[in-house]
Amino acid sequence: MTKCLICEEILSIDSLSCGACHTTYKGEFYLPRLARLSLAEQKLAESLILYGGNLKEMSEVLQVSYPTLKKRLNELSRSLQREKAEDEKKIEQILQAIESQHISAQEGIKRIKEINNEL
Repeated sequence: MTKCLICEEILSIDSLSCGACHTTYKGEFYLPRLARLSLAEQKLAESLILYGGNLKEMSEVLQVSYPTLKKRLNELSRSLQREKAEDEKKIEQILQAIESQHISAQEGIKRIKEINNEL
């Protein structure tokens, strides 16, 4: 589940825990861009990868026409572009916070790396 069942806004993650050693991490965690897509978009992205980008095979397996599949892939691309733009906005805000000394450079770098899925 990535969206609130009440208002449909994207949920944030504020804790993570390890089932093996029971360590818990608290804080603000960012979902990767692909995880923020709708379930239908996630399934389409998964199919694109599983079928190696073969749109003819995908359209047959998904039982949709080639033009419909192409339209859905274009919508998926636009969704990812929007998510990327949002991430870039967040990164710009973090850089401004570092510059104005509201957060440390170390904390800002950590947040940026998390947004870019580098942690």
